[in-house]
Amino acid sequence: MYFIEHLIYLLSALLFVVGLKQLSSPATARRGNLMASFAMLLALVVTLVQYPPITWTWIVSGIILGSLIGAVAARTVKMTAMPEMVGLFNGFGGGASALVAFAEFLHFLKDHTPQASLAEASTIQLGMLIGAVTFSGSLVAFGKLAGWITGNPVTNRFIQTVTALLFVATLGVGVYLVLGEPTLPLFLVFTAGALILGVLLVNAIGGADMPVAISLLNSYSGLAASAAGFILGNNILIIAGALVGASGMILTNLMCKAMNRSLANVMFGGFGVEGATAAAVGAEGKTVRSVDAEGAAMILGYARSVIVVPGYGLAVAQAQHDLKKLCDLLEERGVDVKFAIHPVAGRMPGHMNVLLAEADVPYNKLYDLDEINDMFPDTDVALVVGANDVVNPEARNPKSIIAGMPILDVDKARQVIVMKRSLAPGFAGLDNPLFYLDKTFMFFGSAKPSMQDLVRAVRELS
Repeated sequence: MYFIEHLIYLLSALLFVVGLKQLSSPATARRGNLMASFAMLLALVVTLVQYPPITWTWIVSGIILGSLIGAVAARTVKMTAMPEMVGLFNGFGGGASALVAFAEFLHFLKDHTPQASLAEASTIQLGMLIGAVTFSGSLVAFGKLAGWITGNPVTNRFIQTVTALLFVATLGVGVYLVLGEPTLPLFLVFTAGALILGVLLVNAIGGADMPVAISLLNSYSGLAASAAGFILGNNILIIAGALVGASGMILTNLMCKAMNRSLANVMFGGFGVEGATAAAVGAEGKTVRSVDAEGAAMILGYARSVIVVPGYGLAVAQAQHDLKKLCDLLEERGVDVKFAIHPVAGRMPGHMNVLLAEADVPYNKLYDLDEINDMFPDTDVALVVGANDVVNPEARNPKSIIAGMPILDVDKARQVIVMKRSLAPGFAGLDNPLFYLDKTFMFFGSAKPSMQDLVRAVRELS
């Protein structure tokens, strides 16, 4: 029986690795998700058989309730709210690990031995620290993405000092709990410090950097799960948590590179706070060329090639299905249509890919930044739908606050149509010179009704 249990654990770990690999491509992501889910089911079943609970009532009730909540959430949550749901899931993972650490600390107080004290106490404190920070930080991220909390970074020198002092103090309490005499009141103080620390850290992150925050919190949730695995002595939990933690950290690093930002700058820089005022001033005295649906249809319908650049405005308006209709109509007219996907085009990594997949946009039409940028100079029209910072040429200005941030070279296309509500700056708070180029046409309005008007206008072309 022992051999069979560990063989199933090994199979589960293998499925986790393969499933994670499958998630790297939109074409295989669903299969990878199913494989990872099945791996977790295997691990759960084997664990329950190996360590049967005192009563099955709570276990079965939890499985049924959790499955119902997950199924309802997956079916009813809109694609635009997917980042919030992911942030909430990260919080649940961190919270579960923190609860494991708390339960084990209560056992540790009753029957710990001097020989095992150091290893057990260290693991428990680490699990609680990471789990509590992940839980409270993810709730703040959820609030920011849902609009319940301001998306602006809440930070200044005083708050940064308080955060640093709180971190040192919390760490000091944790060290004392390991090396000194552990008590429940002191452990509760340690837990409270970790929870407050999570709030302060994520509250200092602005909306423009939320994709990085989501990736980082995902990594934290994995590390917290791995720590819980060490606490419980469960190898598969250690492996699964380490995989999530490592992949989340790799993704965080990639997102930081995509924004040309360091992780420390994201967490403490207050990105975009000063830019918004400067942007409003910079827009004064400049003129733009506007176009209506009929004019935009003429430009797009008689082009040979079009590159579509979707942004968060597309997601907010839920206009992806209408965009797909437009692209189908253009292709029927012989127009070559491609999609340019910036790594931070949505509110979380991969958000735009999933959004377009929901509208049945073929995967082979999606190009990342490195693949598509060389194609813009030979493209007749670049259609920007609800994007701003990711197409802002100011990133090439060494004095700009987004200097060096990789952008899509939309301004190098022969003509540009920008579908946007107004000339308001994006998350970075910067005015966008692209809007004022002679070859740029601004199609003002909300993405969904504007896209519907554009579809009707293209249909009416002879």
